[in-house]
Amino acid sequence: MDFLIATHNPGKREEMQRMLEHLGIRVLLASEAGVTLSEPEENGKTFEENAMIKAKAGVADSGLPCIADDSGLVVDALDGRPGIYTARYGGEEMPYPDKIQMLVREMASVPAEKRTARFVSCIACAFPDGRNCLARGECEGTIGFTPYGKGGFGFDPIFYVGQDSFASLSPEAKDAISHRGNAIRKFALLLPSFLKGESE
Repeated sequence: MDFLIATHNPGKREEMQRMLEHLGIRVLLASEAGVTLSEPEENGKTFEENAMIKAKAGVADSGLPCIADDSGLVVDALDGRPGIYTARYGGEEMPYPDKIQMLVREMASVPAEKRTARFVSCIACAFPDGRNCLARGECEGTIGFTPYGKGGFGFDPIFYVGQDSFASLSPEAKDAISHRGNAIRKFALLLPSFLKGESE
Protein backbone atom coordinates (compact mmCIF):
# COMPACT_ATOMS: atom_id res chain seq x y z
CA MET A 1 0.00 0.00 0.00
CA ASP A 2 1.32 3.45 -0.91
CA PHE A 3 1.58 6.24 1.63
CA LEU A 4 2.70 9.76 0.87
CA ILE A 5 5.16 11.35 3.26
CA ALA A 6 4.79 15.11 3.61
CA THR A 7 8.45 16.03 3.42
CA HIS A 8 11.06 16.85 0.82
CA ASN A 9 13.72 15.29 3.06
CA PRO A 10 14.83 11.91 1.64
CA GLY A 11 16.51 11.05 4.95
CA LYS A 12 13.17 11.13 6.74
CA ARG A 13 11.56 9.04 4.00
CA GLU A 14 14.34 6.43 4.23
CA GLU A 15 13.94 6.16 8.01
CA MET A 16 10.18 5.75 7.66
CA GLN A 17 10.50 3.18 4.85
CA ARG A 18 13.02 1.05 6.76
CA MET A 19 10.69 0.78 9.72
CA LEU A 20 7.33 0.34 7.96
CA GLU A 21 8.17 -1.95 5.04
CA HIS A 22 7.36 -5.06 7.13
CA LEU A 23 3.72 -3.87 7.05
CA GLY A 24 3.72 -3.90 3.25
CA ILE A 25 3.84 -0.12 3.04
CA ARG A 26 5.71 1.82 0.38
CA VAL A 27 6.53 5.37 1.51
CA LEU A 28 6.65 7.88 -1.34
CA LEU A 29 7.94 11.39 -1.64
CA ALA A 30 5.62 13.76 -3.49
CA SER A 31 7.89 13.64 -6.56
CA GLU A 32 7.61 9.84 -6.62
CA ALA A 33 3.82 9.96 -6.22
CA GLY A 34 3.49 12.52 -9.01
CA VAL A 35 1.89 15.17 -6.80
CA THR A 36 2.81 18.65 -5.68
CA LEU A 37 2.75 19.30 -1.96
CA SER A 38 1.21 22.54 -0.79
CA GLU A 39 2.99 24.42 1.97
CA PRO A 40 0.41 24.75 4.76
CA GLU A 41 1.04 27.29 7.48
CA GLU A 42 2.48 25.41 10.46
CA ASN A 43 0.79 27.56 13.04
CA GLY A 44 0.29 24.91 15.70
CA LYS A 45 1.70 25.38 19.18
CA THR A 46 2.94 21.78 19.53
CA PHE A 47 4.77 19.19 17.46
CA GLU A 48 1.54 17.17 17.35
CA GLU A 49 -0.53 20.03 15.94
CA ASN A 50 2.01 20.87 13.24
CA ALA A 51 2.39 17.23 12.20
CA MET A 52 -1.37 16.87 11.77
CA ILE A 53 -1.60 20.11 9.76
CA LYS A 54 0.94 18.69 7.29
CA ALA A 55 -0.65 15.23 7.16
CA LYS A 56 -4.13 16.58 6.41
CA ALA A 57 -2.75 18.92 3.75
CA GLY A 58 -0.93 15.99 2.13
CA VAL A 59 -4.15 13.96 1.90
CA ALA A 60 -5.91 16.91 0.30
CA ASP A 61 -3.06 17.30 -2.20
CA SER A 62 -2.82 13.63 -3.19
CA GLY A 63 -5.83 11.57 -2.17
CA LEU A 64 -3.34 9.12 -0.58
CA PRO A 65 -2.92 8.31 3.09
CA CYS A 66 -0.31 10.78 4.27
CA ILE A 67 2.32 10.55 6.97
CA ALA A 68 3.86 13.72 8.34
CA ASP A 69 6.54 14.18 10.95
CA ASP A 70 7.15 17.27 13.00
CA SER A 71 10.32 17.05 14.95
CA GLY A 72 12.74 19.29 16.69
CA LEU A 73 15.55 19.78 19.14
CA VAL A 74 14.67 20.87 22.67
CA VAL A 75 17.66 22.29 24.56
CA ASP A 76 17.24 22.76 28.31
CA ALA A 77 19.87 25.50 28.64
CA LEU A 78 18.02 27.49 25.97
CA ASP A 79 14.66 27.18 27.76
CA GLY A 80 13.48 24.58 25.26
CA ARG A 81 14.59 26.38 22.13
CA PRO A 82 14.61 25.85 19.23
CA GLY A 83 11.72 23.40 19.79
CA ILE A 84 8.95 23.60 17.21
CA TYR A 85 10.99 26.26 15.41
CA THR A 86 14.01 23.99 14.87
CA ALA A 87 13.87 24.19 11.05
CA ARG A 88 13.71 27.99 11.31
CA TYR A 89 16.63 28.32 13.72
CA GLY A 90 18.95 30.87 12.14
CA GLY A 91 16.51 31.26 9.24
CA GLU A 92 14.97 28.60 7.00
CA GLU A 93 17.52 29.25 4.25
CA MET A 94 20.53 28.74 6.52
CA PRO A 95 22.32 25.43 5.74
CA TYR A 96 22.45 22.97 8.63
CA PRO A 97 26.26 23.12 9.03
CA ASP A 98 25.82 26.84 9.71
CA LYS A 99 22.89 26.21 12.05
CA ILE A 100 25.07 23.76 13.97
CA GLN A 101 27.87 26.31 14.29
CA MET A 102 25.35 28.89 15.49
CA LEU A 103 24.18 26.45 18.18
CA VAL A 104 27.79 25.70 19.15
CA ARG A 105 28.40 29.42 19.64
CA GLU A 106 25.19 29.91 21.59
CA MET A 107 26.10 27.01 23.89
CA ALA A 108 29.81 27.89 24.22
CA SER A 109 29.62 28.93 27.88
CA VAL A 110 27.29 26.11 28.99
CA PRO A 111 29.14 23.47 31.08
CA ALA A 112 28.92 19.78 30.21
CA GLU A 113 26.49 18.92 33.00
CA LYS A 114 23.97 21.51 31.80
CA ARG A 115 23.99 20.61 28.10
CA THR A 116 21.03 18.22 28.33
CA ALA A 117 18.65 18.12 25.40
CA ARG A 118 16.21 15.87 23.63
CA PHE A 119 15.01 15.27 20.14
CA VAL A 120 11.22 15.02 19.82
CA SER A 121 9.30 13.51 16.92
CA CYS A 122 5.54 13.47 16.43
CA ILE A 123 4.16 11.41 13.56
CA ALA A 124 0.69 12.09 12.26
CA CYS A 125 -1.11 9.98 9.69
CA ALA A 126 -4.26 11.17 7.95
CA PHE A 127 -6.44 8.96 5.76
CA PRO A 128 -8.68 10.04 2.88
CA ASP A 129 -11.78 8.92 4.84
CA GLY A 130 -11.04 11.42 7.62
CA ARG A 131 -9.47 9.06 10.15
CA ASN A 132 -6.12 10.00 11.69
CA CYS A 133 -3.65 8.89 14.33
CA LEU A 134 -0.67 10.32 16.21
CA ALA A 135 2.45 8.90 17.82
CA ARG A 136 5.22 10.70 19.76
CA GLY A 137 8.78 9.63 20.44
CA GLU A 138 11.69 11.25 22.27
CA CYS A 139 15.41 10.62 22.70
CA GLU A 140 17.39 12.11 25.56
CA GLY A 141 20.94 13.28 24.95
CA THR A 142 23.32 16.21 25.18
CA ILE A 143 24.60 18.97 22.93
CA GLY A 144 28.24 18.30 22.11
CA PHE A 145 30.99 20.89 22.11
CA THR A 146 31.94 20.01 18.53
CA PRO A 147 30.05 18.26 15.73
CA TYR A 148 31.12 14.71 14.93
CA GLY A 149 30.21 12.12 12.30
CA LYS A 150 29.29 12.14 8.63
CA GLY A 151 25.93 10.35 8.68
CA GLY A 152 22.40 11.45 9.44
CA PHE A 153 21.08 14.91 8.69
CA GLY A 154 20.02 18.13 10.41
CA PHE A 155 21.45 18.56 13.90
CA ASP A 156 22.62 14.92 14.11
CA PRO A 157 26.35 15.80 14.26
CA ILE A 158 25.95 17.88 17.43
CA PHE A 159 23.43 15.69 19.31
CA TYR A 160 25.14 13.05 21.44
CA VAL A 161 23.83 9.97 23.19
CA GLY A 162 26.66 8.86 25.43
CA GLN A 163 29.91 9.17 23.49
CA ASP A 164 28.29 8.91 20.07
CA SER A 165 26.66 11.60 18.01
CA PHE A 166 23.63 10.63 15.94
CA ALA A 167 25.74 11.34 12.86
CA SER A 168 28.36 8.78 13.92
CA LEU A 169 25.86 5.91 14.25
CA SER A 170 24.85 3.46 11.55
CA PRO A 171 21.29 3.92 10.30
CA GLU A 172 20.23 0.78 12.17
CA ALA A 173 21.84 1.90 15.44
CA LYS A 174 20.24 5.32 15.13
CA ASP A 175 16.80 3.81 14.39
CA ALA A 176 17.07 1.74 17.58
CA ILE A 177 17.30 4.77 19.88
CA SER A 178 16.21 7.86 17.95
CA HIS A 179 13.16 10.01 18.61
CA ARG A 180 11.83 9.22 15.16
CA GLY A 181 12.56 5.53 15.59
CA ASN A 182 10.64 5.54 18.87
CA ALA A 183 7.73 7.41 17.28
CA ILE A 184 7.66 5.14 14.23
CA ARG A 185 7.61 2.02 16.41
CA LYS A 186 4.58 3.39 18.27
CA PHE A 187 3.01 4.38 14.97
CA ALA A 188 3.65 0.91 13.51
CA LEU A 189 1.69 -0.61 16.41
CA LEU A 190 -1.27 1.70 15.74
CA LEU A 191 -1.28 1.32 11.98
CA PRO A 192 -2.49 -2.29 11.45
CA SER A 193 -5.95 -1.49 12.86
CA PHE A 194 -6.22 1.41 10.40
CA LEU A 195 -5.05 -0.78 7.51
CA LYS A 196 -7.65 -3.39 8.46
CA GLY A 197 -10.32 -0.68 8.25
CA GLU A 198 -9.07 0.27 4.77
CA SER A 199 -9.47 -3.31 3.54
CA GLU A 200 -12.98 -3.90 4.92
